[in-house]
Amino acid sequence: MLSRRQMLVLAGAAPFWSVLKPSPQARDTPQATQNPGASKSYPRMGGTPTAFMQRSMASKGSTAFDMIEHCRSIGLGGVQMNPPSTDPEEIKKFRQRLENCNMHLVCDPRLPRQESDLAAFDAQVRAYKEAGAVAFHAAMTGRRYEDFDRLEPFKQMFEQCQKQIELAEPVLRKYKIKLGIENHKGWRSGEQVAWLKRLGSEWVGVCFDFGNNISLCEDPMDAARNLIPYTCFAHIKDMAVEEYEDGFLLSEVPMGEGILDLKQMVQMLRAVDPNMIIDLEMITRDPLKIPVFTTKYWATFDDSYSPIPGRDVAKVLALVKKHRPKTPLPRTSGLSREQQVKLEDEYNLKCIAYARQNLDL
Repeated sequence: MLSRRQMLVLAGAAPFWSVLKPSPQARDTPQATQNPGASKSYPRMGGTPTAFMQRSMASKGSTAFDMIEHCRSIGLGGVQMNPPSTDPEEIKKFRQRLENCNMHLVCDPRLPRQESDLAAFDAQVRAYKEAGAVAFHAAMTGRRYEDFDRLEPFKQMFEQCQKQIELAEPVLRKYKIKLGIENHKGWRSGEQVAWLKRLGSEWVGVCFDFGNNISLCEDPMDAARNLIPYTCFAHIKDMAVEEYEDGFLLSEVPMGEGILDLKQMVQMLRAVDPNMIIDLEMITRDPLKIPVFTTKYWATFDDSYSPIPGRDVAKVLALVKKHRPKTPLPRTSGLSREQQVKLEDEYNLKCIAYARQNLDL
């Protein structure tokens, strides 16, 4: 599976970026959308690289501009991606294209790991801000319950992540641009908030993913209440769950077909910032296995370091039991590449329609 960083440098295939046929209403819409019953307008939802993972994996040699055009054509109001170059002239062309489409930009800079990386990080931050980036994103971990079978290596990873952010923070402050660290199945919300409080910087916050913390035995609304006060921007998705022998399956599904209270979460985000950037992350793939009944799952949740209260486990398992899926969870295994792209297109368009009709996005 491609990493998020690899997703950022892929832009789609020449026939695959032209497969989707959006409705005329999806084109050339303003940056803010207004529902008839709404009292005000809000920024339109943008798109993340992983929302187009199948399309990107089908790609061979297209450009970043193809992804921008695709997102524009289906009615999205922004993109999360890096400019194709830091050359000043290329940055100027890239920014002009985004401005012509009236689209926002979120970038994923390469964070410094040591002091010798700071000059390159500074240059990248400067270039990406010149490109029009309104915020930066970082997904600093994989899935801790898959990546680690002992506590000590996890602690070392967490310490390294904190050092990277400490190195990056003065540069973010210098250029006055916020970095959102995604709650990416690496830390429970309490761990992430405690870290942010220790750091104490207005330039480092959260990229709030609506569904990830379910995998760490957190009720999604509990995670939202903890993380949203620190959120810079968000990745929106809906989630479905299903029991399996080692725990439960967790899957992105089209908005409105899952278990998340999307309206409430969006309202909470807008209470923090009415213009909060919210980008679509409908990942079309096989369900993720959350093996809570295995020994390895618990290896990094030591009672003295990172405990999970029993009530949280019970709450999530009850949620799984209560919300058995009415239809099979999405799966891409066994489909041809063309079928995978078609399914992804279908799900993304369903999400966009739901977001417009129900969330003022």
